[in-house]
Amino acid sequence: MSLLRSPRHALSPDGFYGWHVVAYASVALAATGPGQTVGVSLFIDPLIEDLGVSRSAISTAYMIGTLAGAVALPWIGRVIDRVGVRRTMAGIGVVFAAVLFLLSFVSSIVGLTAGFVGIRMAGQGALGLTATTAVAVWFHRRRGFAVGIVSAVGALGISSTPLLLEYFLLDLGWRTAWRVEALAILLVVVPLGLLGMRDRPSDLGQRPDGPYAAGESREPVPMTGLSRAETLRHPFFWLIASAVALSGLLTTAVAFHQISLLTARGLSATEAAANFIPQTVVGLVSTLGAGYLIDRFASRWMVVTSMLTLSGALVWATVVGPGLSAIAYGGMLGAAGSIIRAVEAAALPRAFGVRNIGAIRGLVASISVGGTACGPILFAAVFERSNSYAPALLASAVAPVLVAVWAVVAREPRPVALAHSSSGPGEARDDHVIDDRATG
Repeated sequence: MSLLRSPRHALSPDGFYGWHVVAYASVALAATGPGQTVGVSLFIDPLIEDLGVSRSAISTAYMIGTLAGAVALPWIGRVIDRVGVRRTMAGIGVVFAAVLFLLSFVSSIVGLTAGFVGIRMAGQGALGLTATTAVAVWFHRRRGFAVGIVSAVGALGISSTPLLLEYFLLDLGWRTAWRVEALAILLVVVPLGLLGMRDRPSDLGQRPDGPYAAGESREPVPMTGLSRAETLRHPFFWLIASAVALSGLLTTAVAFHQISLLTARGLSATEAAANFIPQTVVGLVSTLGAGYLIDRFASRWMVVTSMLTLSGALVWATVVGPGLSAIAYGGMLGAAGSIIRAVEAAALPRAFGVRNIGAIRGLVASISVGGTACGPILFAAVFERSNSYAPALLASAVAPVLVAVWAVVAREPRPVALAHSSSGPGEARDDHVIDDRATG
């Protein structure tokens, strides 16, 4: 059965379309690969050779592109809230494909910088934000599990991007490779948005999580929650935003310099590149596990786990060696980043509701993407001064511990949701009421 031809019962009031949204969102998240660092990194050496620019110039262009792309994400989040996931995803797909196609014609660092702005905004930021936000709207009690599936499958697709691109880059060149990516995005993302996604359960006469029980009122569940301004006044938002930004900054810094860092510790270049495998595998398992646990426990404990694991990975990187030591390091790094991404996608809608979740998550995404732009440059500056990554690794390992301590003492807002089955015809119900008591 075609991915976009949903079973008839899924569009009826008795079927639940949410799991279809999970499948489509997983594909959309995987499609962000051409805008992610792993997808762009393969183009760096060919660009240096053909355009006659330095590595530092391309790195600066990439940083500018990432920061400029991050600025647009809060606005994109508001667009999701106003016009819905379907049209937003389709529009992003058109823009993403157009930028990739135009990148195949660049001949200068100026054009390359403009292209990086486009693919980092549309690919890394906007498309991923739209995909995970769609799932948050369709689930309530099982939101963590659903987001975990999307994040895990999406991460697998993103990490597979270099393998899919290798043939086109080696045999057909980087210009053709970007054109192939543009065509793939246009043929996959745009139909997913227009034909597959649905903005909210009420559009199909459904509710979050699943079918209605026998005799249960089928009045649409309201899209409730705090405004972005109200959310920004709660410290828990800044805890999540800080954890996500710090994780993005440090994991991107380490990944960007991974070959140099690990070869200095005795690994071959091939072994250093292969360390992405344990990062991906452990990250997949950690994402699913974190999603399952978030539905059952206070999300701040997942923040603690992610931050302490990240700190441990950074310290371990100063003594890592070939073999099991390198595998353990890669696993810790992959787990730390995956856990906090699952926490952000599930905890924010649980704490602050879904009425303005696009605007709320768009701001977090902007902060996070901005952090990823700064990490590689900071580590490079330390390495150039000391000829070692150890000072940067040890100094940066302190910050996640501080965030973990913050999470331990944080007051996490707890949504009080009335059971859907408890509301009969004519009874008022509020699907999302904030309770500032700390959850344990």
